[in-house]
Amino acid sequence: MENFVAYNPVKLHFGMNCTQGINEIARKYGTKALLVYGQNSVIKFGYLNKILSQLPDIEVIEYKGIKPNPVIEDVYKAIEKGKEQQVDMVIGLGGGSVIDSAKVIAVGIANEIDVWDFMKSKVKATKSLPLICILTLAATGTEMNGAAVIQNHQANEKIGFVSPLMYPAHSYLDPSFTYTVGKSQTAFATADIIAHALEAYFGKDEPEVTDQITFGIIRTAITYGKLCISGPNNFEYRYNHMLSATLALNGTSYFGKKGGDWGVHGIGHLLSLLFDTPHGATLSIVYPAWLKYHSEIIPERIIKLGKHVFGVESVDDTILHFENYFAQINCPIRLNDLSLTREQIELFLESAIKSKVSGANYQLNDVSLTKMVALMSNN
Repeated sequence: MENFVAYNPVKLHFGMNCTQGINEIARKYGTKALLVYGQNSVIKFGYLNKILSQLPDIEVIEYKGIKPNPVIEDVYKAIEKGKEQQVDMVIGLGGGSVIDSAKVIAVGIANEIDVWDFMKSKVKATKSLPLICILTLAATGTEMNGAAVIQNHQANEKIGFVSPLMYPAHSYLDPSFTYTVGKSQTAFATADIIAHALEAYFGKDEPEVTDQITFGIIRTAITYGKLCISGPNNFEYRYNHMLSATLALNGTSYFGKKGGDWGVHGIGHLLSLLFDTPHGATLSIVYPAWLKYHSEIIPERIIKLGKHVFGVESVDDTILHFENYFAQINCPIRLNDLSLTREQIELFLESAIKSKVSGANYQLNDVSLTKMVALMSNN
């Protein structure tokens, strides 16, 4: 167990109609904002107009079109627009892809740097514009951390980066904003929440109280993810689902630990990069294979997980329960579920080996990656 310093500067506004005071908050940072959002859903379901109506004192410059797997080209374009308009702040309205992009955009506007080089740790940034987040999808936990994941197809990379400059100043989480999230997106979001908790659980060190917090997050995500799919407009369901997503990656599940493992996410990012697979869908495929590969390496950790989450007593039963749950909510659990060809699967393995994807706690090599891809492929 590790000594630790807990730091999270995000002011979280959580609950029904929590965005009503957003104008007063935004006025503290200036009078002009770059509002970043996705493609059509925030317009279709009225969230954009609702937020615009709540910002009467702020001149809003819009940047539309952030993709579900966000790309660096959109980040560059939004930075250019923000600099041209001399905005005072950035507002992100959307899910994890939008918020991740907004974080990097806020850094890019405030500094004369190439933000991809910033994410690659080749250059340093010294400041960021204030960032206000309004979440419309409970999944990534990005609203309460300093991390962002962006794709660069020219460099053939999808990377995550963490910086204290990328913490939002304020995050608004109204569970009713997630009523319009469809069944597939809710299922993939649930897989993402579970995977974030598992990455922490399989990180370095094992403080008991932190393990118990992590088990609670997973159990809640499992229960309320399924309930949200069957009852999407139930506020209690969406409230618990959204709160579990935030708690999974706001630092709480890392107290007393050196950090998470993140090998599964690294492999999942490759699937998204190569085949534009939704992020959560990659994780429901990779995690069962990762657990199977490590079943003889860390059986005691997997058994403890299964006992506290599912009430089972074996490694095999633990893995089977995760697979069955993902399948019940219509998440893919094998590469074949993505209709990938043999050639595409071979490309995926070659890319994993070439990029040397690995975990921080449990190292992966050519042999282990080959075995895991085989496990992902077998029915």
